Formats: sequence, structure tokens, C-alpha cells
Amino acid sequence: MIRLDNISKQNGHQILFIEASAALQRGEKIGLVGPNGSGKTTLFRMITGEELPDEGQVGVDRGVTIGYFSQDVGEMSGRSAAAEVMDGAGPVSEVAAELRELEVAMGDPDQADNMDEIIERYGEAQGRFEELGGYALEGRAREVLAGLSFTEEMMDGDVGALSGGWKMRVALARILLMRPDCMLLDEPSNHLDLESLIWLEDFLRGYEGALLMTSHDRAFMNRIVTKVIEIDGGSLNSFSGDYEFYEAQRAQNEKQQQAQFERQQAMLAKEIKFIERFKARASHAAQVQSRVKKLDKIERVEPPKRRQSVTFEFPPAPRSGEDVVTVKDVHKAYGDRVIYEGLDFLVRRKERWCVMGVNGAGKSTLLKLVVGATEPDTGAVTMGGTVKMGYFAQHAMEILDGDLTVFQQLEATFPQAGQGSLRALAGCFGFSGDDIEKRCRVLSGGEKARLVMAQLLYDPPNFLVLDEPTNHLDLATKEMLVEALSAYEGAMLFVSHDRHFLAALSNRVLELTPDGVHKYGGGYTEYVARTGQEAPGLRR
Repeated sequence: MIRLDNISKQNGHQILFIEASAALQRGEKIGLVGPNGSGKTTLFRMITGEELPDEGQVGVDRGVTIGYFSQDVGEMSGRSAAAEVMDGAGPVSEVAAELRELEVAMGDPDQADNMDEIIERYGEAQGRFEELGGYALEGRAREVLAGLSFTEEMMDGDVGALSGGWKMRVALARILLMRPDCMLLDEPSNHLDLESLIWLEDFLRGYEGALLMTSHDRAFMNRIVTKVIEIDGGSLNSFSGDYEFYEAQRAQNEKQQQAQFERQQAMLAKEIKFIERFKARASHAAQVQSRVKKLDKIERVEPPKRRQSVTFEFPPAPRSGEDVVTVKDVHKAYGDRVIYEGLDFLVRRKERWCVMGVNGAGKSTLLKLVVGATEPDTGAVTMGGTVKMGYFAQHAMEILDGDLTVFQQLEATFPQAGQGSLRALAGCFGFSGDDIEKRCRVLSGGEKARLVMAQLLYDPPNFLVLDEPTNHLDLATKEMLVEALSAYEGAMLFVSHDRHFLAALSNRVLELTPDGVHKYGGGYTEYVARTGQEAPGLRR
């Protein structure tokens, strides 16, 4: 239904695609992967017609409807979230808008002479609206919004009052309600809590149309896609299977290509050695000439294009005392809303607690109480001896100096460090080439988050408090972070909606529910096995 035939595309000096081809068939669910800047968003924009390839063609079958969710959601205000979602529901929303106009016209005395015509048009529009399932539309819109964790108040409130992350969910809900023949979803898993993420997984698995999506959440990708298209060095390579299969297949292909390359290099070296040795001897002239011709005809095997793997040896954290932080009989409320009543909680050395709970359960509040960013109403939070704490939250990005470049910011924070070490650190967190010369004020939210995380881990504390540390991180940087923190010997208290991160790093679970606080020995994987659910809000 959608074909990319020999497309080439260049942005400025950067070549994104060279005679690349791929196809998306009806009902296929495809993950689009590639390093940052490889052209994933450009590919989406070419399919929707917002951009054209420099060469080649993008073909979309006649009548195919496409819904495109991007990170740029535009302005939203002046109506409810539910109305905003319904407005994007394709033809039915256009008929709904026509009905509203006709209702206004029927109440307008100046239109009395045209009333018969208006009533006739209204009847036709009403029939069409019913045929398209319009009367069930609001119920479906609210069902989608509820799946994305909206409360009734949020659905009915002005969409303009919502934060950027919630507006993203509204934009996503519009596409889901539309149910087009093909969905293009650019990072739909960003800004979602765990419950919403799992609901979206179920929705997309049951969706009968075609799907092409990017995501930095490997568990999410793994459960939905049955095919992967990889952007690699300007070409589009297809792999049948889920994300895990793609990773294994790619590694195997690289290994095979490396072995072929090495065998050919050994053979070439042997032939060249023979030619060099006997080229001056008349008695071997025919043999030498024959081998030269043979070498000219050989099709050279290229070495595999290796993805730049990001690894960094972070220094070990200093040892803390056994008791890292003690929360004793803590009460906390915001107005009439009680968050904690008599909370008791202890973090010991080497314990890695992940905090779980639905939106509003008090996850971020707990982290703020522990780091001293907010005070308990009653009770006490006591830090242990020799504890050096590091706190990462989205507002931590305010510590960056907007006038400094990325590299200057790192130099200012670590004046004793060598340039090579700081450049390696910057590259590890996605700042390579000219990126390290960007001023902090022009960095995106994701880039700022990566820079703050780099600073936090270069001189590691022995107690890490992390609030959604993987937001905005791509798959490669997440892998590096998981690897670095797996070797970290300090204590951790963290909130994350990334199940791979939760499973890899937690060894304790603190679950916040309306029934109270529950503590589980063992990490997230054990928690899922014991409760039968991947998130507290899904408990039946």
C-alpha cells in the first residue's frame, strides 16, 4: 500500500538516503530503527508528502488514509481535550462540524427563508453521521483518553491548560480514534506512564491497519512489531521478526560479513605477496599477469558498517554507611489531597528501589522528600553518614549555564579532568562532532537531560535518586546507561516507565497504591511474576 522506490535524499551536506527501497503492506506492523539523525522523521514526512525525495518515488495506493503522529503537536487551546480528539477523527469529524454549523443556522432568524433547505441538509448530514458511527464517537474518544490516563476532569477541561506531555497524548489520541488505514507513529511511547504504555501496546496489537513506528522503548517495540526496517548508511534493510530478532540477526550478519571480509583479505594478501615476489622474473610473467587479472575481477567484500557503540568506564562510587536514608512516620498532603500517612521506609547500601504507582500516587513526591526538595508535614527523613547524593529530575536541567557550550559546561563542572576524557563522556551521551560546540540554551529537552546525566555519573555519588532518567534517551544511550548502572555499587531510588530499565536495575520494588504502600524483595521481574501485572494500575 506504501512503496519507497529508489529514493535519495540529502539535507544540507548530510546524505540520508541513497537509492533506498522498502514497502509497507496492509496489516504490517513495522519498527523503523536507525541512529539519531539517520532520517527516520524525514522518511515519515516523505510518506505524508510534507517533503519530497530528491530522486526516486514514494507511492501510496489510492484511497489509503494515513494518520501521522509527530513530536510537534502544534497549538491547542479553546476547547476540551475530548473535543480536540474528536476533531481529528477523519470524515466523521467533518460531518460533526457541519451538523454544528447547521444547528446554528436553524436557530438564526436571518436564515428563515432558507429553513427548508437547511433542514433537508441537516437530515442528510445526520444520516451520514449515524452511518459513520458518529453518535458513538464521544464514547470512543473518552475511552481512548482514559486509556492514556486522562481523568474525566482533564477530558472536559481546556486542552490549553495541559502541559506539553499531556498535549502529546491528546495528539496521539486523535490518531488512534481516527483508525486510519496506516498509522505513522514517531516516538508514541514518549511522555507515557507505564499504565498508558501497556494500554497503547494492547490497542496497537488489536489495530488492523498498517503501522510504521519509531520508539526508544525496546519492550514496547518488541511486543508490537513483526518486521523491522533499519536505516543504515543511506539504505533501508528489512528484517522479518520482532526487535530482539532484528538485533540478533544484525549481529549474526555482521559476524558473517566480517568473517568473509577477513577470508578475502587473507587471500588478497597471499596473491599480492606472490605478485610482488615474482613480478620481476620473466619465468613467472604469465602467472603474475594471470593473478593480476584475477584480482581485478574479484568483487571486494566490504567490512561491516559497525554502529558506533557507546561505552564509558565510570569511576566507582565511594562507599556509604549501611543505612542510606530513613523515612520515619512521614505524613504529606497537598491541600485536601493526602499523599502519605505514616510512611516508613529504609534504603540500605546496594539496594536499588524502583518506585511504582499510578499518576498522582506520590512517586515524585517521595523522591522530593528524600532529596529535601520538599518537607514532610510531620515525620522525618534522615540521610545516613557519608552519603553523597545525586538527584536527577527534569528540572535539574536548570543547573546548566545557557551561555556555555556543551564542552565548556563539562569543563566548568570538572576543571581537573582531561579533554580526552570529557570528549569521550560527551560522545557517550550522544554529543559528537559539532554537537559539543552547541550552546546549552539551544539544546532540546532531551539533549539537556543527557548532559545533566553525564555530569551526574562522571563523578558518581553513592546514592542516586532518579526521576524518569530514560526520558528522551535513544536505545543506544539507554543501553550504555543500563550497563554503567549495572556495575554501580551505590544505592538507588528511582522512577521509570521503561520496563527494560526497571528489570535490569531494580532489586527492590516500592509500590504506592490507594490501599497503602507495599514493599517487595526482588526486582521488577519478580514483582511482575508475583502480582501478575506489569504496573499497579492494571491490577484486576
